[in-house]
Amino acid sequence: MILESARDVIKKEAEAVAGLLDRLDENFEKAVRAILTTSGRVIVTGIGKSGLVGRKIAATFASTGTPSVFLHPTEAFHGDLGIVTENDIVLVISKSGDTSELHQLIPAFKRLGLQIILLTGERESPLAERADIIIDCTVKAEACPNNLVPTASSTAALVMGDALAVALLRMRGFSAEDFAKIHPGGALGRRLLVRVSDVMHTGDKIPIVTESTSVLETLIAMSRGRLGTAVVVDDSGRMLGVFTDGDLRRLSERGEQFYERKIGEVMTRNARTINPDAILDEVL
Repeated sequence: MILESARDVIKKEAEAVAGLLDRLDENFEKAVRAILTTSGRVIVTGIGKSGLVGRKIAATFASTGTPSVFLHPTEAFHGDLGIVTENDIVLVISKSGDTSELHQLIPAFKRLGLQIILLTGERESPLAERADIIIDCTVKAEACPNNLVPTASSTAALVMGDALAVALLRMRGFSAEDFAKIHPGGALGRRLLVRVSDVMHTGDKIPIVTESTSVLETLIAMSRGRLGTAVVVDDSGRMLGVFTDGDLRRLSERGEQFYERKIGEVMTRNARTINPDAILDEVL
């Protein structure tokens, strides 16, 4: 019973998302181009579950190169309208297309001459009549047995918001490096912003030996450096190769006496190198 219910919900929501493919039309393109030509921000608004979806869409826009902010309809009437400028564009989210709070908010946007994009499940609705661009997010039914709780509809709206964000991202040429610049605190941001020079060991911290150094002496130098590797150089300081704990393990497995051998005989030549200015992600 429980698993059957879960499967039914997932199936209905998956069908709702798949149904969006048939509803994509020139209005979606118009919305993307309208946002691209806007010099201000995307003001996203909605209430209830649509408002929660709107918050996520606004956050996704902002984190992918499209300046955006969520405006709560109720708070808008008590001063938050001050964040809206005549350079912005509005994305209204309403499943029914007949949300009273949004009806009251539309005139304020119109006075500023803003374009209004409506993301809705009802193309023939009061809000649709007042919108400049309508994106159809109609679903056949909600996933709940009473067809009341916003489930499939909110998922569809969320996915359509992601579709807008990614379309904008691609049109802007927004790169991984751009993403990292506005996500400096995240793991991806650190990986894409940190350079090899920021984390590499230099100078006396690196065990350096010459080709004629014995394996035993090299191991002593490695133990002092605590890096698990030694760099082998020629008389001019040019790197010839490396000797690592992996090389030591392979020597040990052969069962040979190697401690007095010259490190140049057993080192790994042609070791891979990278420019200190390279992004750490290139190494990883």
